[in-house]
Amino acid sequence: MDFSIEEKLWAHGYKLIAGVDEAGRGPLAGPVVAAAVILQNITQTFRSADVKDLIYEINDSKKLSPKKRELLFKEIREKAVGIGIGTANHKEIDKINILQATLLAMRRAIENLKKKPDYVIVDGKELPLFSNSPIPQTAIIRGDSKCPSIAAASIIAKVTRDRLMRELSSQYPQYKFEKHKGYPTKEHIRVLEELGPCKIHRWSFRPVKEL
Repeated sequence: MDFSIEEKLWAHGYKLIAGVDEAGRGPLAGPVVAAAVILQNITQTFRSADVKDLIYEINDSKKLSPKKRELLFKEIREKAVGIGIGTANHKEIDKINILQATLLAMRRAIENLKKKPDYVIVDGKELPLFSNSPIPQTAIIRGDSKCPSIAAASIIAKVTRDRLMRELSSQYPQYKFEKHKGYPTKEHIRVLEELGPCKIHRWSFRPVKEL
C-alpha cells in the first residue's frame, strides 16, 4: 500500500485529506462506528519518515490480528493530524436502515475532526456528505486496501467498536458480546434463540426480528 491516491490529491492543492471507513454494518447488535483520519502529507512534513514506516504496517483492519490492530491504533493516534469518531446506535439503524445509519456515522466522524478536511476519500461505493457539501469527496471501492488514510480509519473504527462492545458486554453478560462483538456467530444465534433479543439488538435485522 502506498500514498499514490493521496499524493495526487496533495499535488492538486488539497492539504487535509480525510480517509473514512466504518465498522459494524453486519452485526445483529450494537452501533455502527465510523472514523475519519487525516494523515500527514508525506511530501511536505519533516516527520514523513515516521508516517512512511507506519504505512508499511497499515492494512485493511479485517486483515489484521486484534493485537496488531491495537498496536496500530495507538500509533495512528500518535501520528495522525486528526481523528474523528462517529456512531449511529441500534435505534437509528432500525429507524433509517443500516446504509443510511452508516453514512450518518461517517458524517458525524467527519464533523468531529478538529481540523476541517478539504477532501474526503471513503471506502466503498456510497458518499457520506450531502450533495451541497463544500467538501469534495470520492468513494473508492476496496479503499481500505488501497489508501493508507482509509485503512487507518478502518483500524480506528474497528478497535473503537470492539472496545465499545466489550463495555456493553458487562451490561448484558449472558450475550457474550465481548467474544463476537454482535456478529451472527453460532454462539450468538444460540443465545438469541434461548433468551430473545436485548435492548441493543437491531430489531430490523434477521433473525432478530423473527424471534
